Amino acid sequence: MCKDHTAVKGSLLILDDIWDSWVLKAFDNQCQVLITSRDRSITDAVSGNKYEVHVESGLAHEKGLEILSLFVNMKISELPEQANCLVRECKGSPLVISLIGALLRDFPNRWEYYLKQLQNKQFKRIRKSSSYDYEALDEAMSISVEQLNDNYKDYYKDLSILPKDVKVPTKVLCILWDMETEEVEDILQEFVNKSLLFCDRNGKSFHYYLHDLQLDFLTEKNRNQLQELHKNIVNQYKKHYKLNMPVSSQEDCMYWYNFLAYHMAGANMQKELRDLMFSLDWIKAKTELVGPAHLIHEYVEYSSVLDQKDSTIRENFQEFLSLNGHLLGRQPFPDIIQLGLCQPETSEVYQQAKLHAQRETGTFYLEWTNKKSLKNLYRLVVRPHRDAVYHACFSKDKQRIASCGADKTLQVFKAESGERLLEISAHDDEILCCAFSADGEFVATCSADKKVKIWNSRTGQCRRVYEEHSEQVNCCQFNNRSGQYLLATCSHDSFIKLWDLNKEYCRNTMIGHENSVSHCRFSPKDEYVASCSTDGTVKLWETRSGNEVKSIDIKDFFKNADEQADDVEVLVKCCSWSRNGDMILVVAKNKLLLFDVKTCDLLTQVIVSHHSTIQYCDFCPGDELVAVALSHCSVELWNIKSLSKVAYCRGHMSWVHCVTFSPDGSLFLTASDDQTVRIWETKKVCKSSDAVLKSELDVVFHNGEVMILAIYNQKHLQLISGNTDSVIMQTAAQESPISCCCLSEDLKFAAFGQENGTIKVLQLLDGKVLKSQNTYRTSVQHCQFTSDCQTLISSAHDSVIQVWNWQLNECVFLRGHKEAIKDFRILENSKLLSWSFDGTVKVWSITTGNTEKDFACHEGTVLSCAVSPDGSKFSSTSADKTAKIWSFESSSVLHELKGHEACVRCCTFSPNSKLLATGDDKGEIRIWDILTGALLHLCSPVTVDEGEPTHGGWVTDLSFSPDSKMLVSSGGYLKWWNVTTGESLQTFYTNGTNLKSIHVSPNFKVYVTVDNLGILYVLQRL
Repeated sequence: MCKDHTAVKGSLLILDDIWDSWVLKAFDNQCQVLITSRDRSITDAVSGNKYEVHVESGLAHEKGLEILSLFVNMKISELPEQANCLVRECKGSPLVISLIGALLRDFPNRWEYYLKQLQNKQFKRIRKSSSYDYEALDEAMSISVEQLNDNYKDYYKDLSILPKDVKVPTKVLCILWDMETEEVEDILQEFVNKSLLFCDRNGKSFHYYLHDLQLDFLTEKNRNQLQELHKNIVNQYKKHYKLNMPVSSQEDCMYWYNFLAYHMAGANMQKELRDLMFSLDWIKAKTELVGPAHLIHEYVEYSSVLDQKDSTIRENFQEFLSLNGHLLGRQPFPDIIQLGLCQPETSEVYQQAKLHAQRETGTFYLEWTNKKSLKNLYRLVVRPHRDAVYHACFSKDKQRIASCGADKTLQVFKAESGERLLEISAHDDEILCCAFSADGEFVATCSADKKVKIWNSRTGQCRRVYEEHSEQVNCCQFNNRSGQYLLATCSHDSFIKLWDLNKEYCRNTMIGHENSVSHCRFSPKDEYVASCSTDGTVKLWETRSGNEVKSIDIKDFFKNADEQADDVEVLVKCCSWSRNGDMILVVAKNKLLLFDVKTCDLLTQVIVSHHSTIQYCDFCPGDELVAVALSHCSVELWNIKSLSKVAYCRGHMSWVHCVTFSPDGSLFLTASDDQTVRIWETKKVCKSSDAVLKSELDVVFHNGEVMILAIYNQKHLQLISGNTDSVIMQTAAQESPISCCCLSEDLKFAAFGQENGTIKVLQLLDGKVLKSQNTYRTSVQHCQFTSDCQTLISSAHDSVIQVWNWQLNECVFLRGHKEAIKDFRILENSKLLSWSFDGTVKVWSITTGNTEKDFACHEGTVLSCAVSPDGSKFSSTSADKTAKIWSFESSSVLHELKGHEACVRCCTFSPNSKLLATGDDKGEIRIWDILTGALLHLCSPVTVDEGEPTHGGWVTDLSFSPDSKMLVSSGGYLKWWNVTTGESLQTFYTNGTNLKSIHVSPNFKVYVTVDNLGILYVLQRL
């Protein structure tokens, strides 16, 4: 912050009492610097002459005498003459004076003796590890320890392996010494009385700790015995707990979960450490209490011990936690065995989970049989926020990540493990952006509360608050070069402001945009600032003067067929500079546009997607790769030179707001509405394939075979064997994207509808198209074969249903609905049940095309219908938040089912015709008695994370087991329920979300679905 003032020729900068070498980076300039420090290691970080000056530090002499007088219960004037000498020998250290005072309290006649002991300096440290050279402390500690009887000396030595800055509960030491609480407290009180230990009385329980310097002394004094001391505490733990583990109600529980691995590593107990760290039971217990980040850190920290034979197993567990940490940190806590079963079959995690699942009784588990084809492309998934994450970025050294979002907090965590370093309630409204300074010392945040704040990235201290913007601040970016702290911000108020952190007020305000400014970035050499606005322009500003240099009207590059500007407003979202600053990449709508900075000429453009908008972009430091974040939950990497997409990254469950490369380009991170930050390896991602299935599919379960018809990469149709995960047949690319598909029951034919309104029937044996018909003007939504496979029924985004005998090429049209068809179901005796956005349900004869029954069911859209197994009733659910049960025979409503608080999206009857299950958009499932219409159960988790729907989103589909005792539901993920109690039995977390349907085998043992990332799941019940 002071660099402008200190870079004056001939000036001398004095930095007094420096504690950490990283502080010096902030004052890296050309003037002379004088540093004073009590830490010898500080001088290793700088060049120049070094001088050692012996000075008095610590307490004033009179204060030292006052402390001594309190210990011996005498007035200062009554103290013997040796008191003055003792205080001088203690060199003002409060800790040393306390140690001597405690000794004199017990032996008030030993003033001369303790003075001689200090003066003789006969106790020396074996090797200095402390950054401070407190010889007096060594002497005082040694004298105090020598005064202990032999047993107490051994007990005190045992404290050498306690972790630094940790308050240890009494129970831990009871286990270590195999004693009752009262005995241990008596021993420890002796140490406390002699100032050899400190006690924190927290309510009923006592916690004990050593001063860092005392611990330094002990570890040096007992260095050759530390391994045995660590081994002893581990053995005592094993003796006490045997095969059990501590439970959360025990006061020592947190100590063991946090430090048992530390003691095992300190004892070099490789087998014990591997058994512990490679145990799913331990992982489950620990992550439930402290989350996954500390465990990931331990896998890294103790890798040298864990990997003495092979690193594969450690990597298996580390990857498992890294990729599932966002699930393990949520409530209710997921079944870790089920998560483990989703790992590759070669993984030790999977093998342990399989053994657990086979041993468990009363719990059922699911095998993801086709998971082999799926490769995890991300390296770490972190859930640092409880709401949408709007931005995240790497520090320059790639070691830390800062993130911010809708929960108004700034989070800083380790990039390797996700371990939280800082959590700051930073603003009064949503935080829209954050940025590290070039040297990583500061983090800037900007918010909808109109404020910009600067934070110390290590301590969390707020250094500056800027309040000159008049509307929400959308973006903040530091300059790229160390040596000066400049920050650019932009706002809804149409201004870009430039701040010098050494000043309280804005240095420059850049005026020129006509509307909200969404993004700003410094050029690589900090000569310019680029800004993007909703006025459709990108402007370049000179950093030094704040003057506008260039302006590019992006609207000119969005023309319709008549070369007229599109009527749709062009919002310029983001920009990114090339490494040398010669080019700038601009994002607007669904296009990437690359401009020459000098000429403002368009060099190239890419239409990234026809179905979503680009939210953010970032140039990889190598200049060829560009990462783009898309509104449809994915991230794509493009080669800007070849104009080709090189990777498609799926994993997020909602909009991706940000994508940022690490400084060296080896990693990139993404931040999303789904509350997660994901870290990806660039090379690994670029080698992946781009295979995506649409959520519309059809499944036939036939003689133990699972046959799946799926839409692949939008324009292909695939027939997949769910048993072998092999593609049996794939069509050529169609001229228009495929929108729906179906299989015939005999597995001889398939049909599909397209977005251009075409319907085709093909032969599964060879994929040959047998018949084609251009029926609709809008996209085909549904198609289904009749049981004889000769007739295909379909509907589109209109009010007409087509019944097409494709073999005879004869059509019957069912007209009667006033609005678009929602869906239909084929009944027995050539009947059809259809429901519509007009709130009606109709029964048709598919041979004559006549309406046989007409039900005015709901005021809102009818979202789903189900028919009872005996065929006498049907149910309807609606956007009006109700469900109804109807009689086919009397055409009357039997029960109106109220209580849902959101749209009722799906329903199903139980096979015994006694129950009806309904699911809504709030994530709740209700089970009703068909006979009385009474609510029997409300199915939803007992506790859920704040702001998270109970089913991870809408409930989209339901299916009962054959015995009507279990229910499976789809939504944000899959859940199985006990129908009798309404309790959750199992949850399967898919990689994506928004599951549209669940296909269930007749024996309720195989389940098939596709998530919004296009991943297929064939699940087999174990």
